[in-house]
Amino acid sequence: MTVPVLQPIRPRAAVILAAGQGTRMKSPTPKVLHKLAGRTLLDHAIDAAEGLGCERIIVVVGAHSPQVGEAARKRLGPNATVVQDPPLGTGHAVLAAKDALADFNGDVVVTYADCPLTTAGVIAPLFDQITGGAHVAVLGFEAHNPTGYGRLILAPGHVLLRIVEEKEADLATKQVKHCNSGVLAADRAILFDLLANVRNDNAKGEYYLTDVVGLAHDRKLVTRAAFAPEASVQGVNSQAELAAAEVVWQKARRNALLVEGVTMPAPETVHLSWDTQIAGGAVVEQFVVFGPGVSVESGAVIKAFSHLEGAHVGEGALIGPYARLRPGAEIGPEAHIGNFVEVKNVKVGKGAKANHLSYLGDGSVGEKANIGAGAIFCNYDGFEKFQTHVGKGAFIGSNSALVAPVRVGDGAMTGSGSVITKDVEDGALALARPEQTIKAGWATKFRALKQAKKDAKTK
Repeated sequence: MTVPVLQPIRPRAAVILAAGQGTRMKSPTPKVLHKLAGRTLLDHAIDAAEGLGCERIIVVVGAHSPQVGEAARKRLGPNATVVQDPPLGTGHAVLAAKDALADFNGDVVVTYADCPLTTAGVIAPLFDQITGGAHVAVLGFEAHNPTGYGRLILAPGHVLLRIVEEKEADLATKQVKHCNSGVLAADRAILFDLLANVRNDNAKGEYYLTDVVGLAHDRKLVTRAAFAPEASVQGVNSQAELAAAEVVWQKARRNALLVEGVTMPAPETVHLSWDTQIAGGAVVEQFVVFGPGVSVESGAVIKAFSHLEGAHVGEGALIGPYARLRPGAEIGPEAHIGNFVEVKNVKVGKGAKANHLSYLGDGSVGEKANIGAGAIFCNYDGFEKFQTHVGKGAFIGSNSALVAPVRVGDGAMTGSGSVITKDVEDGALALARPEQTIKAGWATKFRALKQAKKDAKTK
């Protein structure tokens, strides 16, 4: 799925806060490296920043999770991270990025690596407020239950007077349902000037990013709020919240595919990945799982209980039920990959068929070739992988084992049960099995002997 990139009027940068310890996840994997829709929470946050057109992205990490910094630098480059150590609050975390952005002249947005549903489209209204004259803009939401959130104290016109944290709020303030998502945008120079004056004389002894709003208002700067749906700004702090966010994401993506013309008789049973591409006119039956890297063309049918990852399915192809497509599988137009067939790193030509119980690994299958039930590509010798190539119109008999590297030519055939270890020329028949021997009456004598021994034991 391609995310459109917004074209900013002024240069933009993002500071992504990813220094939280995530102890409630109760996992050896850092919180922001957990995955939603097959993509890490951190990558979702970077996607949002890139979608906003941010030319500089700085990820603030903690000293306790070097894996997070490694992941950010692998994607963004060696200078993309700064360390907050020790952790002294969100304001302190953003200040850690000050030197990294010292030469940047433009607007900065502060986001969170544990909010995977906060997309570029959700954040974009903040920059509309900046373009409209605001010096500081904060993303808010109206909470069904505001307990635990900082409250936005507003004047008419979405003018933001201040943000009050829950622990600092009096009873009247706690009744306010306009809440702070934590996402904030401002001119770089203004943002860091305000942060330099934030104090930690509060209940937690931390430097709150939210205090910049009150400081800005005191200086007669324009501070405004923009609003987003509550579900789009929810953070992930536990495995249960991660699962809940997955549900929200999956439902939204399924609905988008339905609008685009994809047929799904039971959409709630279909699991998609962040980059799944399915063209209108395709059919996806019940209990299909799409791992990352899958594209499906119009007219294709993905039958129930199939699993696809890193695969392309051509127009009018039929997959499943119970098929498995692994990375590198390229299924051509009108090809059939049937029940309990596994395909890995194989290009399957137009109209080719492998309808039952086969493994095709590393190689190619030509147009209109037929792979019989139980046929396998023996692609691995315990040390290296080798390729098998089946030509156009070839017929591979049931239970044939093709031992790579090997080629079966165009129009060639292999006899059922054969072990093929040498190339088969075009149009030839290859047989590799012992001659059948028949011993008349042997089975009758065998049964009689066994029955006699069994009867003797029961006397």
